[in-house]
Amino acid sequence: MDEMNTFSQQRSKTSFKASQFTESVIREMSRLAAQHNAVNLAQGFPDFPCPPELKEAACKAIQDDINQYAITWGDRSFREAIAEKSSRYLGMSINPETNVTVTCGATEAMAASMIATIDPGDEVIVFEPFYENYGPDAILAGAKPRYVNLYPPDWHFDAEELALAFNNKTKGIIINTPHNPTGKVFSREELTLIAELCQKWGVLAFTDEIYEHILYDGAQHIAMGALPGMEDLTITINGLSKTYSVTGWRVGTILACEELTLAIRKVHDFLTVGAPAPLQRAGVAAMKLPQAYYEHLAQSYAEKRQAMLSILDEAGLPYFTPKGSYYVLCDISRFGFKTDMAFTHFLVKDIGVAVVPGSSFFRQSERGYSYVRFCFSKKPETLCAAKKKLVKLHEVLKFSP
Repeated sequence: MDEMNTFSQQRSKTSFKASQFTESVIREMSRLAAQHNAVNLAQGFPDFPCPPELKEAACKAIQDDINQYAITWGDRSFREAIAEKSSRYLGMSINPETNVTVTCGATEAMAASMIATIDPGDEVIVFEPFYENYGPDAILAGAKPRYVNLYPPDWHFDAEELALAFNNKTKGIIINTPHNPTGKVFSREELTLIAELCQKWGVLAFTDEIYEHILYDGAQHIAMGALPGMEDLTITINGLSKTYSVTGWRVGTILACEELTLAIRKVHDFLTVGAPAPLQRAGVAAMKLPQAYYEHLAQSYAEKRQAMLSILDEAGLPYFTPKGSYYVLCDISRFGFKTDMAFTHFLVKDIGVAVVPGSSFFRQSERGYSYVRFCFSKKPETLCAAKKKLVKLHEVLKFSP
């Protein structure tokens, strides 16, 4: 009995998987922003209204009693609308019955896709810096992340370094384009090179394309799944959150070939059963918005980006100009803080602006000590409030902007 009690006391109550990553730093910064009444330029959510068509469609669906389970893998009308838009915008041929799965946000979409396709001992290539979920997703699926550098200032990857990362254990590669946190948009040439390596080694491409419509300076979004030979090797992750300003709705989408879709749907079913039924009906309205909506979206975000860059110029914060998404990564090395965490805590407490420390985007924290990420998916009033606070930065730190 004593031996049993000793074993019970020594045995960990939590899993080894959970010990391999920390809580979300991004969400933690939002909590700090609320605690210090700071302007939240950390977490990537718009603080302005979503399109009225979506509100009306969601309310109508609820009033029409679309309040019970939808088909587990997605309301038929929504899947049909997704397939039509994917064909029109991405150039992909999608069967709504066999190639589309609707999930509880893009976060679940990535997790379900990896759990459905990755075995313990497999390797998954992750470009670094990376959105903070990707490493934990690979670990939860039982895989070993293998990191490949993106190099500033344009955040390119080295072709030889990438080729060396592929081996017999490689099962997948995660591609985020437009990219969070750098704002990089992968070119057709880069994606073609990745596609050739995927086909050579039989590797799956998990592509997070949630920022597909938020592009600048003539950048174009290229869908990996539309490249020759990648139809059966690509799992395309997307959702309503960013393009339609409904991050709280948690409606994500997965496009994949029939074989992969069948496995993904099984995992999705046991993870969450299904995404909110009335919000999927609202998703139909989103998919049917006219081209003018996307043109206005692009113009609106171009103006927000310019406003953010002007604020950073005035505050004396060097940055990397994003080509896509709604973030800007800044270099804080000139300010003399030992770590990015020290700078972000100073910024939220003493200046009144919350941002994300760069270390959350790197496996080795010290590689991110020189960076912080600003989010500019905010209404003009929010950016103006941030400007009033940030322009005081050089006065407080006593430097010339």
